[in-house]
Amino acid sequence: MYKLISKLFARSLGLYFNLTSLFVPKKTAKKAFVLFCTPRKGKVIKGQKGFLEDAKDLILEEGDNSIQTYRWKGTGPTLLLMHGWESNTFRWRNFIPRLQKENYNIIAMDAPAHGNSSGAILNVPLYTSCAQKVINTYNPQFIIGHSIGGMTLLYNLFKHAKHNEKVHKVVTLGSPSELSDFMRQYKNILGLNGRMMQLLEDYFINTFGFRFAEFSSSKFVKDITKKGLLIHDELDVIAPYWSSEQVHANWKGSKLVTTKGLGHSLHQDKVRDQIVDFLKS
Repeated sequence: MYKLISKLFARSLGLYFNLTSLFVPKKTAKKAFVLFCTPRKGKVIKGQKGFLEDAKDLILEEGDNSIQTYRWKGTGPTLLLMHGWESNTFRWRNFIPRLQKENYNIIAMDAPAHGNSSGAILNVPLYTSCAQKVINTYNPQFIIGHSIGGMTLLYNLFKHAKHNEKVHKVVTLGSPSELSDFMRQYKNILGLNGRMMQLLEDYFINTFGFRFAEFSSSKFVKDITKKGLLIHDELDVIAPYWSSEQVHANWKGSKLVTTKGLGHSLHQDKVRDQIVDFLKS
């Protein structure tokens, strides 16, 4: 019943957007974009507070956003962790002890509209600008990103290549590649018509300078010279496995590790060990 109600609500929103786009196209496109960028969860809940409070570090200001960072001090290389959509730094709770064994200086950040950071929306360009603020502050040698965090990481290396020379290695976990896939799903869920999708793409072009098809991790990595590790599960139902295959095909310095049955989150010990081995190699 809940799924049926959710589907009907989504369709009603789509109908609303399709109709209002005839009268106020730009305003409607912005509303549809904001909805697309609005997470339903990801803020800190009761069971997560203790773990996060103990590690709180700087709050960095980037535009209108206050970004909460966390730190677990170590004398080894500095490492940055970037979580995915509707998540926060708590997702790394089981990985951080493994990294502490290697004495890494561990930094993590809550993306805008997630965890203890401010804001109501999140998109890759916004996440990228906030991540660059964190990178400029802490100068990590290694960066690990899960899901949208991984997609953001690759876009960041593309956009800020000249400013991230100290970053030596990066890792993505279950990360998507193509914006066009997200927009296709959004279109189908809401039942948006062709006119509405064109308005959305126009809004995207005017705001970010990219068409849907141009915003692609597999294109962003073509000139990246850093070493990368891509870990992706064949049965991932959130971000398709072929996303990492396409990125790997275009990234000369990358290694693709394929898992089967470990899911989208990739929380398992074997995954953590593979990451640590890659960072130490």
